[in-house]
Amino acid sequence: MQEERKNLKRQNTSKMTTASINPHFETMIQHNGKIDSPYEDKQPSFRHRLFKHVSNAPSDRKYGIKIFHDPSDAVVDIVFVHGITGHREHTWSSSKHSRPWPETLLPSKIPEARIFSVGYDAAVLGWRSKISSNRIGDHSKNLLAALATHRDGDHSSDRPIIFVAHSLGGLVCEDALLSSKASPEEHLQKIINCTWGILFLGTPHSGSGFASAAGRLVPIIRPATRTNLQIVNVLRRDSEVLARIQHEFHSLLRSRSIEGCQPIKITCFYEEVPLTGIGEVVPKHSAIIPGYTAIGIHKDHKEMARFAIEDDPGFISVVGELHRWVKEIKSLQSKLDSGVVGELFLNKGHNPNMYNVVPTGINICGDVLQSNVVYGSQVINGGLTFRD
Repeated sequence: MQEERKNLKRQNTSKMTTASINPHFETMIQHNGKIDSPYEDKQPSFRHRLFKHVSNAPSDRKYGIKIFHDPSDAVVDIVFVHGITGHREHTWSSSKHSRPWPETLLPSKIPEARIFSVGYDAAVLGWRSKISSNRIGDHSKNLLAALATHRDGDHSSDRPIIFVAHSLGGLVCEDALLSSKASPEEHLQKIINCTWGILFLGTPHSGSGFASAAGRLVPIIRPATRTNLQIVNVLRRDSEVLARIQHEFHSLLRSRSIEGCQPIKITCFYEEVPLTGIGEVVPKHSAIIPGYTAIGIHKDHKEMARFAIEDDPGFISVVGELHRWVKEIKSLQSKLDSGVVGELFLNKGHNPNMYNVVPTGINICGDVLQSNVVYGSQVINGGLTFRD
């Protein structure tokens, strides 16, 4: 009996100490005398979303591919990739609407696009639950495999791809493209060959202050949680993994021009409002890539990926970039189909939409089985550069 009293006293002291260090923590763990998950609200706060809760929902509702729009005449795949502590649907859902804007708003603006989101376990802290120990490299390889398998399965593997990535999701996309380029597998290589553009929303290309904030929070609550700080440490400004991804990704962008391939279009969006209780999560200098278009969204890091109405300035900016790129894809496909730039007979491992079309000739990446390249009414003899 005496020993039980001592144990109860130690437990009460531990709770009081934790709550005094972090007043928000008490509200996260106490409800009618029980320890609860901070995920009770429909739209949990950024602080609470650090946690992975015990959910009754099957895992297939959170991870893998979720189709939002799938027209029979799709000319492009638009792929949404969430960031740290994110969700394949909730990340893109405004508090005013239960459904994500890529499903409710985007299809009417770009009806010829197949739109889907990819989910993965990017939780940092697990509250009474198991938590993934996957790192950036694991998530990127899983993303690559999921996309390649899905597109190969429905015979759309030659369709152009546009990525829309929020926060850490941008780094996952970059690393996935690096893995695609280095892969000996043809179906995996097609992902980089078909990538037309990437919209980065608050991606920390050179690190984020979030890593330091999470690092300060974890020691306080570690006794009651399971943690995966591997994924957070990548966001530190001195991270070797982050430096490696950025160096190799920039090299990939340069090499495509040198090899005569279609350059990957890039637009970077950055937050203009600090996040309540956290501050500026990804500063502008980290969210942009020098030499590429940079556009501000007048929202905080979380809300910059959420739009409720078509008149939202952020939505207008994002859709404007997507619409412009899709228009370019359709224009090039039209020229190929009409014979203005001739007919290319390519092996099935390469995508004709990725090739540059210029009046003085054409640069082709991949193996050409037969070609009859015409500009106007003339057949070009020579002036072709073939590169593997």
